[in-house]
Amino acid sequence: MQKERSIFDVIIIGAGPIGLACALACKANGLKYTIIEKGCLVNSIYHYPQHMTFFSTSEKLEVGQIPFVCVNPKPNRNEALEYYRRVADVASLKIQLFEEVIKVNPIKADSPQFEIISSKSTYCTKNIIIATGFHDIPYLLNVPGENLPKVTHYYKDPHFYAFQKVLIVGANNSAVDAALETWRKGAAVTMLIREDEIGKRVKYWARPDIINRIEEGSIKAIYNAKLVEVKENEVIIQKDDVLHQIENDWVIATTGYQPNLKFLEEMGIQLSEDAIKKPTYNELTQESNIDGIYLAGVICGGMDTHRLFIENSRVHANKIIDSIILNKK
Repeated sequence: MQKERSIFDVIIIGAGPIGLACALACKANGLKYTIIEKGCLVNSIYHYPQHMTFFSTSEKLEVGQIPFVCVNPKPNRNEALEYYRRVADVASLKIQLFEEVIKVNPIKADSPQFEIISSKSTYCTKNIIIATGFHDIPYLLNVPGENLPKVTHYYKDPHFYAFQKVLIVGANNSAVDAALETWRKGAAVTMLIREDEIGKRVKYWARPDIINRIEEGSIKAIYNAKLVEVKENEVIIQKDDVLHQIENDWVIATTGYQPNLKFLEEMGIQLSEDAIKKPTYNELTQESNIDGIYLAGVICGGMDTHRLFIENSRVHANKIIDSIILNKK
């Protein structure tokens, strides 16, 4: 049985840091709002590796001018989870967790008013803010055996891989963190890298560490190579047009993630025709080509997920709410 329909000034889709920043701005300006989140609070951060350290300092991760107090210069995942949980609690933010938005329907063609159908309820709102991030859809390897239980696109904890033969596909931050952590827990680690070096965007304190481990032979790295098949007890890789078979227990594919752009298209939001598929929006207000639908956070970059972060998209919240308030007058 569905809940009674609610009417809001703003519905925010996504309870990540930017979604929380938008909610704080709504509350500060007396707007009736709620957040709808298909997973847990700050779901993307929750799925980060358990011991991950942010590149940003704590003050750059703050939202709503609520201080993020951290002992070390750069906070880790657990500290970030604690901070954003406290933000939501102390501010008494209205959040519907584990509720997925299924469809958005315009109610009037000449008015920015929408019906949102979720997995649990139906809502009516004058404005929508989409702050869905990009961590839900992994880039697939598209090789035979990728669906085997031994393959994962989400690395969480190194203990699981102790004393196992682990192949890590990738050469950027997630790959490096997984390689170093699993190796330090006793795994026999091989990194499979398409290019001829470790990624240049790897955190400055981790890059020399992984390079030293590779040079000393503690971690094996196979450069200019690709995975072509995953089997129960081995993997097949290709290097210099030659196939090689390697004994293997687990594959961690750190191939990156992409935003759910199909969700935007289904609402009528226009995307650029190039490979980036950047959504159409006004950079002064964050409003999309559809009146009343706003974009916030990394989703604004389309497939270019390295352009926007928490620290440089927090400002989206106030820009959006200022526009909504101006349009109400």
